[in-house]
Amino acid sequence: MGKDDLVFDPHGGIERLLLIMRRLRDPDTGCPWDIEQTFESIAPYTIEEAYEVADAIERGSMDELKGELGDLLLQTVYHTAMGEELGHFTFQSVADAISDKMVARHPHVFGDESRDKSAEQQTKDWETVKAAERASAKQTRTLDGVALGMPSLLRAVKLQKRAARVGFDWPEIGQVLDKVAEEVAELKDATDPAHAHEEFGDLMFVMANVARHMGIDPEAAVRDANGKFTRRFNAVEDKLAAMGKTPDQSDLAEMDALWDEVKAEERKEKLPD
Repeated sequence: MGKDDLVFDPHGGIERLLLIMRRLRDPDTGCPWDIEQTFESIAPYTIEEAYEVADAIERGSMDELKGELGDLLLQTVYHTAMGEELGHFTFQSVADAISDKMVARHPHVFGDESRDKSAEQQTKDWETVKAAERASAKQTRTLDGVALGMPSLLRAVKLQKRAARVGFDWPEIGQVLDKVAEEVAELKDATDPAHAHEEFGDLMFVMANVARHMGIDPEAAVRDANGKFTRRFNAVEDKLAAMGKTPDQSDLAEMDALWDEVKAEERKEKLPD
């Protein structure tokens, strides 16, 4: 099969996608936009596609998930194509690297270790392996290797988990909640925008710690809160539309009253028959 045949082969799989990307990046015959892209310019799309995968999963849409996983796979193909052009790595070497890592991190599956151990013990073993990997990569500090580009709340939780491993942690949730109250007071006392910025960051960092202590995924919790706000505000907007009004023709008092109506209706719907 020729290269052009593979490009149009609906069953060409990963080799077809790799070829398409090479064609798009060809400096003579490729797409001008694709040729101009760099790791830095593509990185935001990579993050966005990962969120869209999570969104499809949350909504239980398997048809959309198939497409979003393809979009996310394209990001890996894009980055590896650029890495190959620069002589850093290839798609195959990236695949080999993650395969090596998964085999090394699962000696109870691919090695001689017993599978007869608790999930807690497996987690401890996993952390031991990862610590050895960080040491081999000369990441000697406790917080080394926590990616800068991940969502801030998620990174806060990961930093706190690392610190907790060496004993730097509050033993009781009550102490963390006391710290929340302290940070709220400091935010109230902020005297200028820069000070307020700092204190707000401190408050959000402590709130991530609250989530960690309570076993809550803070990103998921805020995502759910965003969804709830969107649902309720849309319902308020619908009630205004039924009155022949739009939000900008209303006022806070009226919309707040409608908001309370929406909340009451939601509670009523949740009550058992």
